[in-house]
Amino acid sequence: MAVVPHSIDIVVADMARALSFYRALGLAVPDGAEQAPQVQIDTPGGATLGLLTEAMMREAYPDWVEPVGQRVTFACRCDSPAEVDAVYAAVTAQGFAGRQAPWDSPWGQRYAMLADPDGNRVDLFADRAA
Repeated sequence: MAVVPHSIDIVVADMARALSFYRALGLAVPDGAEQAPQVQIDTPGGATLGLLTEAMMREAYPDWVEPVGQRVTFACRCDSPAEVDAVYAAVTAQGFAGRQAPWDSPWGQRYAMLADPDGNRVDLFADRAA
């Protein structure tokens, strides 16, 4: 199976305020998530909107700096941890920038970060249990 786009993740400065906004839009935001470092919101079309705190970003990617005008990442689900590694290697071998080589994240996934030609972050992930 090919890499499948899964979610749009948005880095937020204030989780409670961000959740309030997405609730106002009518999305089914989980109750009591205001202090969470990461919140997943399932959308009616089946896509997932993820909200990540700046603190979580700094923990997962120590070199992260607050972008000006870009607070969105594009995450793609892979079938297995090995596929994360293989796709990352194939993309970077073609000369595209890797932001962070694959690693086993504390949230249970094999994870990697790439940059598209415009500098947008494109992430690869798979559940480690896959």
